[in-house]
Amino acid sequence: MRPESLFPAFVPITSLKGCGPRLAPLVEKLAGGRVQDLWWHLPAGLIDRRYRPSIAEAEPGRIATITLTIDRHQPPRMPRLPYRITAHDGSGELTLVFFNGREDFLKRSLPEGEIRVVSGTIELFDGRPQMTHPDRIGTLEESDQLATVEPVYPLTAGLAPRTLAKIIDGALAKAPELPEWLDPAYQKKQGWPGWHAALMMAHRPESQADLEPSTLPRQRLAYDELLANQLALLLVRRRLKRLSGRPLKGDGRLRDRLEKLLPWPLTNAQRQANAEIAGDMASDKRMLRLLQGDVGSGKTMVALNAMLACVEAGAQAALMAPTEILARQHADTLAPYCEQLGLRIALLTGRDKGKARAALLERLAGGEVDILVGTHALFQDDVAFHDLALAVIDEQHRFGVSQRLGLAAKGQRDKGGVDVLVMTATPIPRTLSLTAYGDMDVSLLTEKPPGRTPVDTRTVAADRYMDVVAAVKRKIEAGERVYWVCPLVEENEQSDLAAAAERHSALKLALEPELGPVIGLVHGQMKAADKDAAMEAFASGATRLLVATTVIEVGVDVPEATLIVIEHAERFGLAQLHQLRGRVGRGGRPGACLLVYSGPLGETAKARLTILRETDDGFRIAEEDLRLRGAGEVLGTRQSGLPDFRLADLAAHGELLVAARDDARLILERDAELAGERGQALRVLLYLFERDAAIQYLRSG
Repeated sequence: MRPESLFPAFVPITSLKGCGPRLAPLVEKLAGGRVQDLWWHLPAGLIDRRYRPSIAEAEPGRIATITLTIDRHQPPRMPRLPYRITAHDGSGELTLVFFNGREDFLKRSLPEGEIRVVSGTIELFDGRPQMTHPDRIGTLEESDQLATVEPVYPLTAGLAPRTLAKIIDGALAKAPELPEWLDPAYQKKQGWPGWHAALMMAHRPESQADLEPSTLPRQRLAYDELLANQLALLLVRRRLKRLSGRPLKGDGRLRDRLEKLLPWPLTNAQRQANAEIAGDMASDKRMLRLLQGDVGSGKTMVALNAMLACVEAGAQAALMAPTEILARQHADTLAPYCEQLGLRIALLTGRDKGKARAALLERLAGGEVDILVGTHALFQDDVAFHDLALAVIDEQHRFGVSQRLGLAAKGQRDKGGVDVLVMTATPIPRTLSLTAYGDMDVSLLTEKPPGRTPVDTRTVAADRYMDVVAAVKRKIEAGERVYWVCPLVEENEQSDLAAAAERHSALKLALEPELGPVIGLVHGQMKAADKDAAMEAFASGATRLLVATTVIEVGVDVPEATLIVIEHAERFGLAQLHQLRGRVGRGGRPGACLLVYSGPLGETAKARLTILRETDDGFRIAEEDLRLRGAGEVLGTRQSGLPDFRLADLAAHGELLVAARDDARLILERDAELAGERGQALRVLLYLFERDAAIQYLRSG
């Protein structure tokens, strides 16, 4: 049960004064639909109205708050002209200018002969000072309220800055005092205020410096969010560890035979990962391990090795991929090995229907399938295994934690549940890996198998488009295959589609008169079956050039592809460019990558493209990406299953994350059920950041 002190946090924003049916949807789109969402919507700037000069001293271009006497109103003689009001103080004259000013309103607000306080930007017009549309107008009594610092919040179209500020003020008035959940010694050492004070200070900046993530109030709030994240992950992990596993000890016969079948020897990193995974599987605790390896580092063979250990022990294994293309590809890669080893492998996707699907499910439940490969179709209720003991999940950041647990639940409880191995080809910086995979042990594949040459990466300015087309033509004529990637234009599927479709048409015009119909198109709006057909045509060589949006980013394997052209490379993140580059040079021939950019490039974009030319070490690239762009974007904009932090910025608060990790460990060692005084306060923290699911894993509640 959520504690009563937090009830005000979860009330809809419509309960706030001024946030009626017209504005509520705009505020919700911007920040969220509950009062608490507005607490996390921090100012991005400020307006300082404390500068109070006389008219003669006022500097042009600055915001000034001036006390003056109103002299006379001059309504416009023609509709297009502005309404002018002259005023003075002891030092000189100032003109107030209003376009489309309503005479009745202005005469009420600024009556002739009276003293008023106005605040706005001072300008010079024909050498004389004026203020166009003062932001604030008030009486002498109100002057102290006007001459303050105002926070400026990120906005959305249709929402006025003052309106939003007032609504947020209303939300802050509902923020309760909460029990302190921080360790007193650590809090004192950091010099952090209490939670409530930190929230108020973050929303009431006094200077530009107060907007930095390194300020004490913002650090404190970020730490609270990170601590909630780490504590929740450890509670989930502890629950999984508490559920006893089953020891899976194979005799090694299949794994030994596999090694003899491989085209080249295993790398040291692969051997190390195989040993770590085998150790986990043999123990009586459940395995929850992340296998993190760069593009082409041989993860699939490590996964197959783990599945063979499972089959040797007499159980079944499943491999789940995020897309049908990827699932099919895994099945195609594994099938020849399974065949030679005498194993029964099957593929299940959303496309399987009717009698064929029913027959496959019957074989699966009867134990006649050793390894099942599939998409999230594996989660469906009617998919029952005879004895599932290992689930391998590819590209975990495309799935939520709940889906990961969903597949794990398919095992037989009485036998000790399912071991889980998660694979990712997206190298993740350590700080990010803690937030997404903090509940897992990690194995790293840092070497590439022999036979992989680095991809030759070059940058090309967009105005050399015809040279790029000529290079593509040469590759196709040499019997090779080419990817042409168009960027996400906006967060808008329609426009991505337009960009890809447009490029597809232009390349058809340029190339097909000579080469014939060799160009395919694949994008996110296509039906899965059409997408697969387009990929299939490219893989089989029916098409030689594939124009695509970033749907090809993860895992698609066409050994004959030797060139990838990435348009508007400056719009992509480093990790994403590195992923895309990994699609070529996977056969015997060397690969090349052309990064086409529209100049002039900013510093960050320049640094990004330079790093990519210098290195193909995915882990170094991921760290640089985090440094250059911040966490929110590191895994691309849409597909990331990383927690979306509202207050923590991992590029700025990385060290706080490590501290939160250690703190969370210590907390659970000392008070496993969060029953003590600090434990009770930490429960409030978990509810505050909506980690309710983790609280259910505490024995007492």
